[in-house]
Amino acid sequence: QVQLQESGPGLVKPSQTLSLTCTVSGGSITTNNYYWSWIRQPPGKGLEWVGAIGYIGNTYYSPSLESRTSISRDTSKNQFTLQLSSVTPEDTAVYYCAREHNTEWNIGDYDYWGQGTKVNVSS
Repeated sequence: QVQLQESGPGLVKPSQTLSLTCTVSGGSITTNNYYWSWIRQPPGKGLEWVGAIGYIGNTYYSPSLESRTSISRDTSKNQFTLQLSSVTPEDTAVYYCAREHNTEWNIGDYDYWGQGTKVNVSS
């Protein structure tokens, strides 16, 4: 059973960088053909794909967020990390990490999710 757990600060000030880590257990982030995503849900809105890192370390980003997003991984810790720079209150959301087996980024294709972590961008 694969488990994902998000961690990071719940409050970030505007213009700062949001940094979240997803720790994976029960499976390796280097397992062939799996992709590890960050997805967020702002208050009162739908799920939004932020970006992903693949099993060989290649990265994929939402075009609308690409200029501010960086996803990396630490294979020794079986973790992957999201950094979102120059945040504004519009980046306030519940952030999830999740796993899927393709690069379609369809919400229905994700088989394992973290419980989500709420991040508030406020001064």
